[in-house]
Amino acid sequence: MQDDERLAQQFEEHRPLLRAVAYRMLGSLTDAEDAIQNAWLRFNQTDTDTIDNLSGWLTTVIGRECLHLLRAGRRRREDLLDPVTQLPDPIVTTVEDDPEQQAVRADSVSLALLVVLDSLNPAERLAFVLHDIFDVPFDEIAPLVEHTPAATRQLASRARRRVRDHRPPMPDRDPGRQREVVEAFYAAVNAGNFAALLEMLAPDAVFHADNGPDRPSKAYRGAETIARQSHAARGADLQPVMVNGLPGVVAFRDERPISLMAFTVVAGRIVALYGIRDPERVLRLTAGIIRSGH
Repeated sequence: MQDDERLAQQFEEHRPLLRAVAYRMLGSLTDAEDAIQNAWLRFNQTDTDTIDNLSGWLTTVIGRECLHLLRAGRRRREDLLDPVTQLPDPIVTTVEDDPEQQAVRADSVSLALLVVLDSLNPAERLAFVLHDIFDVPFDEIAPLVEHTPAATRQLASRARRRVRDHRPPMPDRDPGRQREVVEAFYAAVNAGNFAALLEMLAPDAVFHADNGPDRPSKAYRGAETIARQSHAARGADLQPVMVNGLPGVVAFRDERPISLMAFTVVAGRIVALYGIRDPERVLRLTAGIIRSGH
């Protein structure tokens, strides 16, 4: 086998790991692919015979690339007069996917976790993701963030507390029951049944609304506030989907996707909603799974 073919095969064998790290670090599917491409360029210029642990080496390389992208993105946001915060890119799949795999995805890379990770500074995020999720030792992470191993441990500890304090309860394990709650929610929306909506929403529910690049994103808190916002979905055509392992829907008007919603259901009530209302982004995220006719 030619050397370039051997290198390509080695890299492809590790691509799922690199994608998993990059997605958790960046929360953007496009940026994750950019980081992976940069990692490939670095890998292609390295004498791999000198690498004892290729998996660990590639993990730290992708971590460095992600840290660079995070810092660059933060600097761009700081330069804006009115910086826009958007939801991370969700992974949208069909409802026919294996329920067990959907449950695993919900546990490992939930939107709730990605939202919390977005609130961390780049160094904290790197330390937490690499150590707590991918078991990279602190002495290997420390050079990436230009800290001592002890200081890097503190970065991960601060991030861990933030994740623990802001992560919502685990969703119900029964995907069928979760879907029933979501369907009942939309039935109440279409019927204009405000009382039924209040029954299905936890009193302290939160709706994270990503309104796209032209309007500020917003978090709506409390069952009554969210129930009043729900009128925007009345009469829309809905396609059930799974969003990072949780029940969701793509909403259409005039056969065009207008929004993507995801729901966290705990003890039969909705505790968190995530909505992307940018039609172009929804179309990109759902490419390949929108049903025929749309």
